[in-house]
Amino acid sequence: MHSLEDRIIITEKKITAWSLIRPFWVSEQKWSARGLLALVVAMNLAIVYINVRLNSWNVGFYDSLQKRDAAAFRHSLIEFVFIVFPYVLIAIYRIYFRQMLEFRWRQWLTNNYVHRWLEDHAFYRIERDRLADNPDQRISDDLQGLASTTLALSLDLLSTLVTLFSFITILWTVAGALSITLFHVPIHIPGYMVWVAFLYALVGSVVMFRVGRPLVTINYQQQRVEADFRFMLIRLRESAEQVALYDGADTETLRVGDAFLRIRDNWRMVMRLTKRLTLVNSVYGQVAIIFPLIAAGPQYFAGAFSLGVLMQINSAFGQVSDSMSWFIGSFSTLANWRATVNRLREFRRAIDQQHFAETESPATLAGGINLHRIDNGTVETHGLVLDRPNGEALSTITDIVAAPGSRWLVRGPSGSGKSTLLRALAGLWAFGSGTIDIPVGARLLFVPQQSYMPIDTLKANLCYPSDAAAFTDAQCEDVLNACQLADFGERLLESTHWARLMSPGEQQRVAFARVLLQKPDIVFLDEATSALDTATEAVLYRLLIERLPGTTVISVGHRDTLDAFHSAHLDLA
Repeated sequence: MHSLEDRIIITEKKITAWSLIRPFWVSEQKWSARGLLALVVAMNLAIVYINVRLNSWNVGFYDSLQKRDAAAFRHSLIEFVFIVFPYVLIAIYRIYFRQMLEFRWRQWLTNNYVHRWLEDHAFYRIERDRLADNPDQRISDDLQGLASTTLALSLDLLSTLVTLFSFITILWTVAGALSITLFHVPIHIPGYMVWVAFLYALVGSVVMFRVGRPLVTINYQQQRVEADFRFMLIRLRESAEQVALYDGADTETLRVGDAFLRIRDNWRMVMRLTKRLTLVNSVYGQVAIIFPLIAAGPQYFAGAFSLGVLMQINSAFGQVSDSMSWFIGSFSTLANWRATVNRLREFRRAIDQQHFAETESPATLAGGINLHRIDNGTVETHGLVLDRPNGEALSTITDIVAAPGSRWLVRGPSGSGKSTLLRALAGLWAFGSGTIDIPVGARLLFVPQQSYMPIDTLKANLCYPSDAAAFTDAQCEDVLNACQLADFGERLLESTHWARLMSPGEQQRVAFARVLLQKPDIVFLDEATSALDTATEAVLYRLLIERLPGTTVISVGHRDTLDAFHSAHLDLA
C-alpha cells in the first residue's frame, strides 16, 4: 500500500495542463469536436488569407491616390467590397462555431468532473479534509474558463503564426535590404524591416514579462476570495431564519464586510499591476503606429518605393509586429488561464487522491479501518477503534453483531463518537483501526438528524435518493399519511424549497417516510427523532417495526423512550 505522500506524488505527476485539456479530444465526442475545430481553424486561415489580400490591395489603392487616378480608385473600392464581404461573413460564423465548440467542451468537462466529484463520496471527503476550497466555483467558473480561454488562446496563436509567416515574406520582399556604412565598414542587411519588427517585439515581450509576472498568483488569489465571498452570501441566504432569530444581522454585516475587504485588498494589487501592464501596452501600441514609418522613411524619401508600397510595408510591419508580440497582447489572458489551470489541477489532484484511496485496496480505508462485504447478512465490527483526524483516539467500540431484523441503540455522552461510528459504518470515516463487516448487496439507508431536502417536488424528496418514478403517487401518499403528513398529500408534485417550508419535525417525518418507501435492509438513524415529541417518535418507530420487520435498525439517540423500540444497546464512554 502507498503512503499518503506516495499518493500525492503519483497524482502530481499525472496532472498537467495538457492532461486537463486532452480528455475531451479523445472522448466519445472526439470526431464531432475535431470536425468543429477543423471548421473554425479553416475560417481562421481564411481570415488570414483575406488580410494578405487587403495588404496587397493597399498598393493599388494608395498609388491611385498618389497618381490622382479616379478610375483606379473606383476599381479599388469595388475590389474592397468583394474582399470585405466574405471577411465579415466568415468572422461572424467563426465566432458562432467557436462558441458552439466551447460550450460542448464545457458541457463534457462539467459532466465528467461532477461525476468524478460525486463518485465514491469523494465530494464528502474533500470537504471533510478541506482538500480544495470552493469546488462549486471550480466546476462552474474554472471549467468554463478552461474551455473558452484555451480555445481562444490556441486558435489565436495558430492564426498569429500563420499571419506571421505570411507577412514576413511580404515584408522581407517588399521592404528589401538596407545598406549602410558604419565606421567606414559597409553593412548590408537583407529584409531589415523584419529584423526591426523582431527586435521591437522582443524588447516589448521582455518588459511585459518582467512587469506582469506576479499576475498569475494574484489572479489565483482573486478567484479564491471571490468564491469565498459568494459562498458566504449563499450560506447567509440559506441560514436567513437562524440569523434573524439570533438577531445576528449586525454580526453578519461585519463578517461579510471583512470578506469583501479581502477582495478589495487583492483587487488593489490587480489594479496596480494592471496599471503597469496598461502603460507598457499603450506605449508599445502607440509607438508601433509610427515606428515602421520612421524605419522605412529614409528608403521612401530616397525614392526606393512609392506611397502605396510604403503603406503596404506599414501594414505588413504591423501584422508581423503584432504576431511577434502575441505574448504581450495575450499576457493578461495567459495569466488568467494559468490561474484557472492551477485551480483545476489542485481540484483534480484532490479528486484523484480520493479515488486512488478507494481503488488502491477495496477493503481498507485510508486510515486503516478494514471494510469487508460478507454473505451472512449481519453487520459486525471487530476491534474497531475510532480516531480523530489528528490521530487522537476518539472511541473504542465493543464488538457488534447485528443480525437481520435486530434493533440496536447506540448511547453515550456528546462527543463520545456515536455519529462517527455511523460514518465509519457508511465508509465515510477513514480514521481509526479494526474491521467492519457489511452484508454484500445489502441496501443501506443513513438518516441524519437533519436530512437533505433537494429543491424539487415533494415526491422527489420522498423518493430520494431513488428517482421519483420509482414509486407511485399512491405509495407516496400512503407513507405521508402513516407519518402524520396527510396535509401534504395533495402537494406531491409541487416544487419548492421544502427545507425552508417545513419545520424540523416535519422534515424528520419525511425522512421516516423515505425509509418506509425505500425498504432498506439496514437503516442507520442518527438522532433522527430529536425534533419530535415522544408520542410521534413512538408512532414512527412502531411503523419501522411493523412495516419493516426484517430491516436491521441501528439508532443513535439520548432519550430513554427509545429503549422500548430496541432489543440491544451499545454504550460509548
